[in-house]
Amino acid sequence: MERVLYVHVPYCKRKCLYCDFYSITDFTSQDIYIDALLKEIDRIEEIKLKSIFIGGGTPTVLSNFNLERLLKRLSKFSAAEFTIEANPGTVDIEKLLILKDNGVNRLSFGLQTVQDRLLERLGRIHSFEEFLKNFELARKIGFNNINVDLMFDIPGQTLEDWKETLKRITDLRPEHISCYSLIIEEGTQFYDLFEKGQLDIADEDIDRSMYHFAIDFLKEKGYEHYEISNFSYLGFECIHNLTYWNEEEYYGVGAAAHSFIDHYRYSNAADIKRYIQDVEKNIYEDKTFISTEEEMSEFMFLGLRKIQGVSKKVFTQRFNKDIINVYGNVLEELIKKELVIDDGKYIKLTTKGLDVANYVFEKFI
Repeated sequence: MERVLYVHVPYCKRKCLYCDFYSITDFTSQDIYIDALLKEIDRIEEIKLKSIFIGGGTPTVLSNFNLERLLKRLSKFSAAEFTIEANPGTVDIEKLLILKDNGVNRLSFGLQTVQDRLLERLGRIHSFEEFLKNFELARKIGFNNINVDLMFDIPGQTLEDWKETLKRITDLRPEHISCYSLIIEEGTQFYDLFEKGQLDIADEDIDRSMYHFAIDFLKEKGYEHYEISNFSYLGFECIHNLTYWNEEEYYGVGAAAHSFIDHYRYSNAADIKRYIQDVEKNIYEDKTFISTEEEMSEFMFLGLRKIQGVSKKVFTQRFNKDIINVYGNVLEELIKKELVIDDGKYIKLTTKGLDVANYVFEKFI
């Protein structure tokens, strides 16, 4: 079984107000962090991977020297898909060429919205104009697989703002678009504002209107809706994320990264100093055995994120159990409520189920 590799780069110029991923704004540890990261990468003996994904944080804030060091070390792997997340405010022609020359073949631009007032509200460090400039640069250099992350339910965002965002981005014809609803996560600046009653968030009706409009509009523009929040041209589905949704094995390197190998989940420390110390000792922050029952549970609620749904055949092949024997009562309840359907081959969310997906997922936990 070919696995995928996630590489975490925890540096950001500024923490976005909604972000709860592990990241820091102090770059003084950058050199020794990359040293530790390279050591951890060297311990992976497997050469052929399905995908490599460098995320963060903001990987493109690395110095050109450290970025090139990292990419050259990753070149030991053979992977069909090689993605890096890029903040439009942290790339230029030189950095994009380094990425291209070192095997990166998929860019994921974190744009979120085309309105500068909303970008400022989110705490983003770039403008829409900067995104346009760097998107066009990436195209000229030869990147032919680009994702754009978009966000709805932003405080102060109207349905018309969202429609304009989708129209202007689809005019650029990126191969992949991710549409995420803003979630107020504990530990973020938005959470603090929300607790104080100082954050205007969209009500459920507006949220659903934005989501349904995206589904319909992107379908008209030729994008396949293949996962709850993800849309792509045919053949440009994200291999890396599909590995997670299929609950397949993966490596994770870097601070706060996780691996899932041979029924164990490994976790690295969400602290750079501790992470570097652990790499020197060749230990993990945590190692947890995942039982068959837990794996089946994850297989269901992750697989139901896919519009295609969960394959009954694959479930049986993997767990040597019939899906109905394991989850028959739960599925019967959800089918009666018209939240999932069983078409004989797949168990999948209905249109109604998409709107209450978290409720459905909880039934399998």
